[in-house]
Amino acid sequence: MPSYESLIKAIESPDRQLPQMHPGDTVKVHVRIIEGNRERIQVFQGMVIRMRGGSQGETFTVRRVAHNVGVERTFLLRSPRLDKIEIIRSGKVRRAQLYYMRGLSGKAARLKERRYDQPGKTAAVTSAPVEAEEAASEE
Repeated sequence: MPSYESLIKAIESPDRQLPQMHPGDTVKVHVRIIEGNRERIQVFQGMVIRMRGGSQGETFTVRRVAHNVGVERTFLLRSPRLDKIEIIRSGKVRRAQLYYMRGLSGKAARLKERRYDQPGKTAAVTSAPVEAEEAASEE
């Protein structure tokens, strides 16, 4: 049985990589499950419908539909039971809590995907000021 000090150091360690999650993101949460003397990893995939709290007590709730039944599970973000969190896709939302998703099903429960510019690609918006600078340098 680990001591409390070692658990606190493991939770607060800066080397633990936590992704930047937002409500509307589809995530895979890998959780350590202890059954008797065995330990295994269970994956829970769903949409983040809320982020709550801050600092050490920060929690997030993930919702998925399994066999036509909605299942919500709340996780402590800095729990030692969490193995890793993978972000599958990012949803574009304008709310902090997505409780309205509980009443939606099928295609109505989809969200638009939030797309980020990749650092290797240039956006069309950034090319317009460059053309203006070239025209000014020709004069």
